[in-house]
Amino acid sequence: MSLNLKQPSSSLRKTVRISVITVVHVFLFAASGYSAFLLRFDFNIPWWQWEHLIYALTIWTITKTIVFQSFPVNRVTWRFVSLPDAIMLLAANLTGSLASAIAIRLIAPAGFPRSIYIIDLALCLLFTSGIRLAVRMLAEASSAHGRSDGRRALIYGAGDAGVMLLREVRANPKIGYKICGFVDDDPAKTGRLIHGVKVFGTGDSLTKIAPKHQIQHVLIAMPSATGPQMVKILNRCAAAQLSFQTVPALSEGVNNCSIAPIRDVAVADLLGRTQVSLDDANVRAKFENQVVLVTGAAGSIGSELCRQIARFRPKLLVGFDVSETGLFYLDREMQSSFPNVAFKPEIGSILSTRRLREVFESRGFATVFHAAAYKHVPLMETHVFEAFENNVVGTYNVATMAERFGVKDFVLISSDKAVRPTSIMGLTKHVAELMVSSLQNGSTKFVSVRFGNVLGSNGSVVAIFKEQIAAGGPVTVTHPEMRRYFMTIPEAAQLVLQASTMGRGGEVFVLDMGQPMKIVDLARNMILLSGRRIEDIRIDFTGTRPGEKLYEELSTLEEETLATYHEKIRIFSGDRTRIPNPEAWMDAAHRQSQRRDMRLILVLKTLVTDYNPSSEVLQRLMDQPQLAPQLKPQAGRELIA
Repeated sequence: MSLNLKQPSSSLRKTVRISVITVVHVFLFAASGYSAFLLRFDFNIPWWQWEHLIYALTIWTITKTIVFQSFPVNRVTWRFVSLPDAIMLLAANLTGSLASAIAIRLIAPAGFPRSIYIIDLALCLLFTSGIRLAVRMLAEASSAHGRSDGRRALIYGAGDAGVMLLREVRANPKIGYKICGFVDDDPAKTGRLIHGVKVFGTGDSLTKIAPKHQIQHVLIAMPSATGPQMVKILNRCAAAQLSFQTVPALSEGVNNCSIAPIRDVAVADLLGRTQVSLDDANVRAKFENQVVLVTGAAGSIGSELCRQIARFRPKLLVGFDVSETGLFYLDREMQSSFPNVAFKPEIGSILSTRRLREVFESRGFATVFHAAAYKHVPLMETHVFEAFENNVVGTYNVATMAERFGVKDFVLISSDKAVRPTSIMGLTKHVAELMVSSLQNGSTKFVSVRFGNVLGSNGSVVAIFKEQIAAGGPVTVTHPEMRRYFMTIPEAAQLVLQASTMGRGGEVFVLDMGQPMKIVDLARNMILLSGRRIEDIRIDFTGTRPGEKLYEELSTLEEETLATYHEKIRIFSGDRTRIPNPEAWMDAAHRQSQRRDMRLILVLKTLVTDYNPSSEVLQRLMDQPQLAPQLKPQAGRELIA
C-alpha cells in the first residue's frame, strides 16, 4: 500500500492558510466594532453601553465569520487582489452587517445606538480591504526590489495589456526584466504614473528615451495592433538598437489576471489579422464522434486540419499520406497532444485506387478533407504530367471513392492560383475544382475551399527568407511589385472546417485573405524581426519565374462572390463549367497524360478557357510541330471526341 504524501501536505497548507485568514478576520471584526463604539462616543464609552458592546462584539464576530466563510473571499490570494475581489468583499461586508444588525435587534438589550451599524460597516470594509491592499503593495514592492539586476526594459503600450504585463513581470522573477517605464503613442499619457512606473513619452522618442534610461529591451503590449502598426514599432526598436518581444492577444492568454507568456514577435503578428471566430456548435456537431479522413495529412495544411479536427473529439481521425516520415512525426504529435483522440496514420498514394479502396471500405468516413496536392509553381511548370496526375487524377480518385462509399461531405483544398491561371499548378487546381463540382449529383456533398498562401508552410517563402537572413543575405525577391495574399496556417484550417459546414454541394468557398502584401515588404519585415536594420541585408530582385503572376486573385471580380453568415467566408458565384460526363473526360485526359502527350494542355484549356500558359509551356507545345495547327481551344474537344 503506497502513501500519497503530496496531497495531505497540500491540504494541510490550505487548511492552515484559511485558519490564519479566519483568525485575522475575527480580529478585524472585533477591532472595527470596538472602534465604532469609540467613534460614536468620542473615545469615551459610557458604562451603560458596555453591555451593548459585549453583545455586539459577540454577534459581529460570529455572524460575520460565518458569512465570510460562505463567500469565496477567503480563497482569494491577497497579493493578486483585484477589483472583482473588492466587489465580492463589499458584498460580504454588506451581508454580514445586515445579518448582524438583525441578530442584535433580536438578542441585544433595547436602546442599541443605530448609528453604530453604519460606522461598523464602514470600518469593517475599510479594515478588510485595507489589509489586502497592503499585502499586495508589499508583495509588488518586494518583487520589484528583488529584480533590480534584471534586464532593463520598457513596455510599449500603456493600456490594459501593458498594465497586466507590468504585474506579471513583477510577480514572476523568472521573466528576468526590470520595468523602467512605459512608452505609448497617445501623447496624453506621457508623464503619467502607472503603479509607480512612469510613461516616458511616445514611440517616436524611443531613440532618445532608450540611452537616457539605459534601456536594453522592449516588451510590446499591443495585442490589437494592426500589421502596419507593428511594423512601425519594429522600425522604432531597430532605430534605437533595442531587442523586442511581444505578448499575444489577451483573448489567447488572460486567465485569472495573468497574461499569456512573453514571446518573440512572429511574422504572423505583422499581418494584423483578427482572431477567427468559429461557430463551434455547428463545427462540433459535424465532427464529434464521427470518422474523418484527411489526405495529405503530413503537409502543412493537412497536419493543421488534423489538429483542429481533434479539438472536436472525432470517433476516429485517419491521416493519409505518401510521406512515411511526415506521418511518423504527425502520429507522435497527435498521441502526445490529443491522447484521447483515436488517430490512425495510413501510408499510401492517392494515385492508387486499390490502396484508397482498402482505406475507405473499412472505415465508414463521414467527412473527407482532400489536401494532398503538388503546389510549387515553378517546379510544376516543368512537370506537367506529374502535376496533372497528382492534382487532377488523384482528386478524382479520392472524390469518386468518397462517393462510392457513401461519404457525407468531401472538401477539396484549392488555391488562389486557380483563378485565371497562368501556371500548370493553378490550371490543375482549377480543373480539380471543376471535377469535384461536376460529381455533385448524389448524396455526397462536394465543395472546394480556395485561399492564398499560408505563412510557414513547407517550402514557403518565409522559410527561405529565414535561411537567407541567417546567412547574412542577400534576400532574393522575384519582382519589386510581386504581391501575395497571406494568412496563418491555423486560421486557414479553422475557416476550412467552418466552410465544410456550409452549402448544399457544388460550391466553391473563398476565404477572406484581407489585403495582399508585397513580397519585398515581407522580406523587409523579416529582416526587422531578426533584430537587424533593413539596410543591413541586401535584397536582390531575380525576375519572375515561369508560371508566376505579379498579383494573385481569389476571384476574378469582387462581385463574383456572395456573402455567407461568416464574415470571412464567401461563395464564388461566377460562371462554372460543368463536365457532362466526368468519367469519360477523365479517361480521355488520363490517356493523354500517360502517353506524355503535350496535347493534354489543349484538353485542359477546353475547360479553363482563361488559362494563359507560360512561355515555357508554350515552347514545349511549339516543339511538337504536329500540334502547331491545333493550338486553338476547340482542339481539345476534338481530342476528347
